Amino acid sequence: MIQLDAGNVLLKPSQRKQLLSWLRRSLRLGQRLGDFVLKISLHRIGKAYEVIATVHDRAGDFALRLRQSHWRHAMRDMIGMLATRLHDQGLQRVIA
Repeated sequence: MIQLDAGNVLLKPSQRKQLLSWLRRSLRLGQRLGDFVLKISLHRIGKAYEVIATVHDRAGDFALRLRQSHWRHAMRDMIGMLATRLHDQGLQRVIA
């Protein structure tokens, strides 16, 4: 399950749809692990955008925090880091 809190950032419906399409791989990886819950909050702080993602699944919990000058760059970087961490968790689960 994915929960998006856009905070004080106004996103168009097309931008929300784009974010969900970027999150497809992470969602698939999380569903394989089981009990997957992803909460993303996006806030504008001065001229920067801050993205905080908290993940809960069977393999464990972790959080990611990132700041960039544009919300799109921040989300893309966060989603790349998220997919990498979920993939690592899946590998650790297979090894153990």
